[in-house]
Amino acid sequence: MDYNAIRRKSRKIRVGKIFVGGDAPVTVQSMTNTDPCDFEAMRRQIEEAAAAGCDIIRLAIPDREAVGTLYRLKESGISLPLVADIHFSASLAILAAEAGADKIRINPGNIGEPDRVKAVADACRKAGIPIRVGVNSGSLDKKQLALYGAPTAEALAASALENVALLERYDFEDIVVAIKSSDVGRMAEANRIVAEACDYPLHLGVTEAGSEQIGSVKSAVGIGSLLLSGIGDTLRVSLTADPVREVEKGRAILAALGMDRRASVELVSCPTCGRTKVDLIPLVEAFEARTNELHPVRRLKVAIMGCAVNGPGEARDADLGIAGGVGEGLLFRRGRIIRKIPEDRIVDTLIDEINNFRDDESAGDE
Repeated sequence: MDYNAIRRKSRKIRVGKIFVGGDAPVTVQSMTNTDPCDFEAMRRQIEEAAAAGCDIIRLAIPDREAVGTLYRLKESGISLPLVADIHFSASLAILAAEAGADKIRINPGNIGEPDRVKAVADACRKAGIPIRVGVNSGSLDKKQLALYGAPTAEALAASALENVALLERYDFEDIVVAIKSSDVGRMAEANRIVAEACDYPLHLGVTEAGSEQIGSVKSAVGIGSLLLSGIGDTLRVSLTADPVREVEKGRAILAALGMDRRASVELVSCPTCGRTKVDLIPLVEAFEARTNELHPVRRLKVAIMGCAVNGPGEARDADLGIAGGVGEGLLFRRGRIIRKIPEDRIVDTLIDEINNFRDDESAGDE
């Protein structure tokens, strides 16, 4: 299914060299967790995230020294757009905009009096950068909390829209909206409400999702359900883990929906059964452990199947695949068997075939 065909029509916002919203691809974000005043550690972590496929990265700006780090990162020619994460301080937001931030993340409700919000909007307009309005269950303003009695989906949506209206009051509309909750259903419903009420790009995420394992599941359900409905323009998988893992999981969500436009490999493998003739589970694990060796010319679907009876048929639309036999595997291309491979050469052969794959269907035939 082409999910872009049902995608919500949103405004197109520039973040550095990246576009968010409109017809731009859904982007993957993360956030650094090193000391915001340690330039070298920050730079290394950003480069690692970029290598993993991160499109945009955010960093906490708790004080003026962190603004200095932001400035040095921009001066160093860092490859990713940088989002300055600001809480409570209009002056830090203004300084970050002046230091070269590509986007400012604020919760207008905790910046202070309206004139301070106006000052931030003016600084971002002057710098030509957008503002991300961020609303979380844990930081819901007191008025909405009192009105709804709890951080419900309706309360989160109302708070986000109120903060958007505050920026619009000062003629600022270069906005991305993020409504997050640790409750998957609440987060999804709040985003659906806001998606109906405005056309600003939406940043998706389940906040405080937990460890890599449970957080990945919660994020896949929450983010994936919205993307399936055509809602969402950028995302972050929030994990208590290395930011690189956040990026990898974010990319995996897009890949599962066919929305990752990068040259990459989508792995299809069967769950095993009594017909399985090769030791499939460690075989798949060995292949996944070597994905850094893959350099496909485009996005490829690759199948590793357990038996020769159903393998090529069940993975007929795969570009390349292996169907297990007794002590061997059958290499197939788009459902057509090409040749036999000894079991101990399956992973090596598959990697070579992927890296040498061309759309000429005769390639690899013997």
